[in-house]
Amino acid sequence: MKVLLVDDHPLILTALKAMIENLVPGVVVNAVSSAKEARFTLRVQQDHDLMLLDLQLGDANGFELLTDVRRTDPELSVVVLSSSDRASDVIQAIDLGAMGFLPKRMTTEDLADALRLVMAGGIYVPTMTVNPMRDADEPPPAPVAAHATGGAGNGDSLPSFEELGVTPRQADVLMLLLQGKSNKDIARRLGLSVETIKDHVQAVLRALGVSSRTQAVLAVGQMTQQRRGRN
Repeated sequence: MKVLLVDDHPLILTALKAMIENLVPGVVVNAVSSAKEARFTLRVQQDHDLMLLDLQLGDANGFELLTDVRRTDPELSVVVLSSSDRASDVIQAIDLGAMGFLPKRMTTEDLADALRLVMAGGIYVPTMTVNPMRDADEPPPAPVAAHATGGAGNGDSLPSFEELGVTPRQADVLMLLLQGKSNKDIARRLGLSVETIKDHVQAVLRALGVSSRTQAVLAVGQMTQQRRGRN
């Protein structure tokens, strides 16, 4: 696995690099301290699996860099690191395509657990209340990585469809929804009509108690944390 770590604080950069290398044997961590370095690294090394991005960079706004990366490299998974844990920042990051949001104020143990989760392909967001914000028919956010194992979860993946309260087919739709696929793309992949997919999406959102795709990502992330806490 290859990780790009972007943080303009030297001590945090060094500490996070060491933590990640200890968590996953054989992982390669490229640590850079600016948006300029991050863009250059991604341009010359196009085989990164995960980007850990600080929002407060000296030469750029982290949200701007996140937007650029999702546009130029949509297959790269991005997780935001921030000293903020405001709900508005979490929602904006997820809405822009981040697959997780890790507050820096987390304890070392909790941060390590969160890093293990996202490096295994799961979704991590801090505990927060998910309120209706948008229409359920809104365009999907940029792709968000998620484990999909036939609708069933494992120790570090998403909850099973039984835990989510959806049918196996709705779980298939949810996995593709979390990856940022449009209703048309989901319909083509599953061999169903767009109208049928719309019905499934509405059923998934009702089961999760949310009203938009972004909120679905947040809700599933929090359910994943709760599930891991019980294991």
